Amino acid sequence: MSNVILPPEWRIREDKVTPETVFNNRRDFLKTLGFAGLGIAGALNASPAWATGKMIDVLARLSNGKWPAITSLKANASFTADRPISNEKSALTYNNFYEFTMVKEGVWKLMDRFKTQPWKVEVTGLVKNPAIYDIEELIRKMPVEERIYRHRCVETWAMVVPWAGFPLSELIKKVEPQSEANYVRFVSFHQPDAAPEQAKNPDLPWPYKEGLTIDEAMNELTFMVTGIYGHQLPPQHGAPLRLVTPWKYGFKSIKSITRIEFLETRPATFWNTLIPKEYGFESNVDPNIPHPRWSQRREKMIGTGEVYATQKYNGYGKWVADLYE
Repeated sequence: MSNVILPPEWRIREDKVTPETVFNNRRDFLKTLGFAGLGIAGALNASPAWATGKMIDVLARLSNGKWPAITSLKANASFTADRPISNEKSALTYNNFYEFTMVKEGVWKLMDRFKTQPWKVEVTGLVKNPAIYDIEELIRKMPVEERIYRHRCVETWAMVVPWAGFPLSELIKKVEPQSEANYVRFVSFHQPDAAPEQAKNPDLPWPYKEGLTIDEAMNELTFMVTGIYGHQLPPQHGAPLRLVTPWKYGFKSIKSITRIEFLETRPATFWNTLIPKEYGFESNVDPNIPHPRWSQRREKMIGTGEVYATQKYNGYGKWVADLYE
């Protein structure tokens, strides 16, 4: 346990936080969209010996250069968290990545066929300088730094991680949006041969898409992430390039980006298209706005199970509250 002391009124019983039925209900709902299948069953019934062997293999990659360290990485002291950094093993093996599986503990087991090199990112739409970047070229052009952010999932689990990357505003300045550009859309990959759920459910609105207003995109918190824990991103974290918007629920932080588009009108996004009453376009963290099927007043840290009261804008109000006045 960490030495963080929580006010007594924040403490609630372990079995009352993000109950298993919440996740099962969400899975049941998504099964009607076609997410059920042998992938989930196989992950839940995997033998302990197999799982242990795979875990050893995955963790060994951290020490054998599979995800190389980011050299000359400097931490930005303006962005720190008031909670301990989450254990890397927990963050490495508990992920949402629906292109692969609905089982969070199973994502890291399905990454062998997903290739993140070579990788190109197209910046297009209402910009003066459209471009197609090789990911390594793009990273070289940007001021990469480390920021420690809280991360809050809409499903009430949370973590604190040290991301490495660059402000999205730096890229926006290079491409120079036209005055008509009001929104930014982000588009992920489409590789059914590598992503099991894309193959099994081709009628869902793949590739995954997310969006921000141009003002949200220009905010100094909005971060394009290329690394985590001091090394390059593993694929389950959204390699080689993902978005992080720490004041919004995690599903807004799209992974494995291939295209960034500047648009005049609000774009359609993945979850907002599928379940608009439950996953709004804005989706700022707010303890006073419950999800239709569970409260958002508490959050539970992965790894430790510690429970905290949810903060509006995930605690980042001084940076973003003025965007919504």
